[in-house]
Formats: sequence, C-alpha cells, structure tokens
Amino acid sequence: MSGCKAKAAPVMATPKSNYTGPVVVDPVTRIEGHLRIEVQVENGVVKDVRSSSQLFRGLEIILKGRDPRDAQHFTQRSCGVCTYVHALASTRCVDNAVKVKIPDNARLMRNLVLAAQYMHDHIVHFYHLHALDWVNVANALKADPVKAAKIANSISPRPTTAEGLKAVQDKVGALVKSGQLGIFTNAYFLGGHDAYYLPAEVDLIATAHYLEALHLQVKAARAMAIYGAKNPHTQFTVVGGVTNYEGLKPERFAEFAALYKEVKAFIEQVYIPDLIAVAGYYKDWAGIGAGCKNYLSCGDFPDVEGNLDSNWMAPGVIYGADLTKIDKMDGTKITEAIKHSWYKGNQTLHPYKGITDPQYTSLNDKERYSWMKAPRYDGKPMEVGPLAQVLVAYAKGVPEFKAGVDLVLSKLGVPASALFSTLGRTAARGVECFAIAQKAQVILDQLMANVKKGDTKLYTDWKMPKEAEGVGFVGAPRGHLSHWIKIKKGKIENFQLVVPSTWNLGPRDDKDVMGPVEQALMGTPVADPKRPVEIIRTVHAFDPCIACGVHVIDAKTGEVSKFRVL
Repeated sequence: MSGCKAKAAPVMATPKSNYTGPVVVDPVTRIEGHLRIEVQVENGVVKDVRSSSQLFRGLEIILKGRDPRDAQHFTQRSCGVCTYVHALASTRCVDNAVKVKIPDNARLMRNLVLAAQYMHDHIVHFYHLHALDWVNVANALKADPVKAAKIANSISPRPTTAEGLKAVQDKVGALVKSGQLGIFTNAYFLGGHDAYYLPAEVDLIATAHYLEALHLQVKAARAMAIYGAKNPHTQFTVVGGVTNYEGLKPERFAEFAALYKEVKAFIEQVYIPDLIAVAGYYKDWAGIGAGCKNYLSCGDFPDVEGNLDSNWMAPGVIYGADLTKIDKMDGTKITEAIKHSWYKGNQTLHPYKGITDPQYTSLNDKERYSWMKAPRYDGKPMEVGPLAQVLVAYAKGVPEFKAGVDLVLSKLGVPASALFSTLGRTAARGVECFAIAQKAQVILDQLMANVKKGDTKLYTDWKMPKEAEGVGFVGAPRGHLSHWIKIKKGKIENFQLVVPSTWNLGPRDDKDVMGPVEQALMGTPVADPKRPVEIIRTVHAFDPCIACGVHVIDAKTGEVSKFRVL
C-alpha cells in the first residue's frame, strides 16, 4: 500500500435534479438474488425508502426433520457467491450444539479457506459488482494512454505500459463500434451522466484492471478449492473438524502458496491503488449514505474455535458511530421482527424461537413489503459488513486494520468521520481485503509448522445428543452471519439463518424504524431519475445477497420506463 500516491482530486459538487416522484429499481442488478428498492424523491433528494427482498426460499422449512449434519449442504446453496461461509456457520452451530472441540489443524484449514473466500469476494465486488457505479468505461475511449500509464505508474509499483492500455482501449472501442457492448450494455454512464467524475485516463486504468480481475478472481477461487475440495460449495467441513487430509501434503501447500502470492500481489499493487485513485475524485460521497451509524461485528479467524474473544478480526458493537466505546457482542440480544415482512403474525423473536411461516400479501403493500425479516440487536438496527468489521477492529487497535485505515485516510486527506458513508463503506472493503491478505500468510505458516512437527489431526469424534441447541457465528465478507439450531430426537427441530443482507437490507421493524440501507439512502441526491446511479452506489456498497430491469414511474404521466442495467 505504500506505493499509492494518488494525485489530489477536486472535491465535486454532487449534482441533483428537480425531480419529484417515485423511483423504483426492480430488480437491482449486479447482486445475488432479487432486490427491489423503491424511493420517493422530492426536488432531487430521496425522502422515503422501502427495501424489498423479492426472493423466498424457505431453507428453514426445508431443514426441519433432517440430520443436523446435512444442514451445511443445504444452507450454502442459498448463495453462489458467499458459499463457504454458510457451510462454516452451519458446521459451527452443530459443533456448538454437540460440544465438540476440533483439532487445531482443522481450525487453521477453516480459517485459510475463509481468508481465500474474502480475497475472492472483495476483488469481485470492487471490480465487477461495484466499479461501474463509479467508472465510465465509455469515457476511457477519450483517454491518452501515455498519460494514463504515467498515472498508473505513479500510484502502483507494478509497471504499466501505454501499449497495454492502448490495447484495452482498442478492445473496448471495438465493442462500441460493433454495437454489442456485452457486459457494458445499457450501463448508466452511456450517453454521459453528471454523477460520473473520473478523468478519462483514470477510467481507462480502472477498465483495464476490471478486465484483468476477471481472470485473477479465478485464481482466488482455485485457492479456495485446494482446501475446500471444490468451489462453489465447499465439501471439506464436517462437525468435529475437516476432512481434507490431501491438503496437508507439501505439493498442496506449494499450489496454494503460488496462487495466493499472485492474488495478494494484485490486492496490494492494483486493487488498493485503484481504490485510492477512484475515491480521490468522489470525496463528496464521504458525506452521503451514512445510515444508522450502529455497527455489529462477530469478527472471525479464531485462535480458539468457538471462542469469539479469540478472534483476530475482533468482535464488538458500536452505537452512534462512537469509536471510543466498543461493547461486547451478546448473541442473546439478537431478535428478528416481522411486522413489515411477508410472514404471519407480528411477533419479534430470538432466533432460537424463530418462526418462518410465509404469507405474501401484495407487491404494492406499503406495510408488509419484503421477504426479509428485520434483525435487531438490543432493539436497534445494526449495519454489518466490511465497514462494521473494520471499524470494530480499528477501534480495538488490531494492528493490520489500524494501519490500513490510517493509510487510506491519510492518502485521501479525509478525517475518520468520512468512514461513516458510502465512500467509507467501499474503502473499508479494500482495507479488510488487504489486512486479510496479510493474515492468510500467517495462517498458512502455522498449518505448515504443525504438519512439520508431525501433527496431522483434522477430526475429533463426537456423539449426537438427543436434544441440544447451538449457534454458529461467522464474520463473512458481507458481515455478521449466524445459524441457529435446535435438535430434538437427533433431528433438526428448528433452524434459523440470520444473514448479513437481512441485517442491512431488511425492512422496518416492529417500532417502524427503517433498516440500515433504507436509512443510508435517505437524503441521497438523484441527478437523473431515469438512471439513478446514486441509489445503486449506496445499495451496491452493502453488496446485497438477495439477479434485470429498472422501472421508473413518472409521477405525472404514470408511464413506466424499462431498461436493463449492468
């Protein structure tokens, strides 16, 4: 990160329109699943929001009566992106229920795959899910490749040539001339958009790295598969440990290390410099998208499996953006409300007592408007995810996170308060990715050292109790994840998933208080209601996992415009 020397950029005045009326983004693209965002705009500023998950799967219902060991194979199918973390949460919750202590090697192997998942997930998010909210690919055609190469070489130690950038420019230009833009078809920036600020040369650099990351992310996924057996949907976790004895061989260590080294270099020499360079032109977004300012993290990468206090990525709770006081996380304070969700009843319950009984009303129902429940901690909405995890770790003084945050803030020339924003959310993801890339080497070294000493144990035997309950917490790339199980007669009596996107994207609660993304969108300026990129920026910053059209309703004519957004 020390090679980043982003040139100071002017602070732009955020543009807005005089539009008054509804804007509906349905479904939001470049996410996993189906999400509808409906806002009311007054004089170009968002005044009301509803976040509506449009997907019901009912995994909690499917799992009833099954063997607790089967849970991980069902739950990780809830997402094709964050697959392993669900397997890990399900396995941990049964570990917790049966009171088994797993071997140290199993802990390390689980941690190593989680680190690889983080690196893969954050690279994909920054470049392929979020970059087009900030980067104007069409504008890259106007760039001077020689100037662009000079900028790239000033912010990264990795050499960049004008010839290489010109080749990317020609590739994009050929797509434009062909009329078949593929992944860039109908993007918001086409035709020009006032909310895009980057110089053409920075757009060209980011576009080149967008294309490079398409190939690089595969290597991070392959690294996961070396120990996880496959990707997506790993197959190595079992209650009591892991099963990948093949992963303890020298050739597997070498294979992982080679892939990891390449991915780590990309994070340090490409991702972080790009993040700082792009963020430098969008400093106005340090004042947009703050949200509820309550943050929850269970942390992860334990030194002792099952002991949250041993997590390297520290757990904790922050209220009101106060970084001077970090409360200890208490799982008994977690509840889920369904007053504004498509479920029967109005009860607010702890996950151990959770009920999933669907009852759909209508898409136009303003009271019950989402398949998501509304998780709350101590009765309050909580943002989870990279920003929450980085803030807690930063406030607790975890060295890798403190160094990363301080460096990014200094490079951008912004105060710590800038973190409480859409820009801060995006920057925190990069800091987290960088920190975990460093931690992965430590984990790998520990695992190799154990094997060198002759320790190859990966599994501890255990017995299934007749009745038990357990919880598995995972600090996933998208945030605080927990799986809750109740076992009766050796089978699953109840199973509840409280997932990061439910925390962030859920609806109003039993007190009619908005969820985090709803609060974050309040006050957002909208320059073009037919291309509401500002709404998408904040929503994508949370990386929803709930996918492709946008419907914008003209308040005066009732006309509905439909177009694809990629």
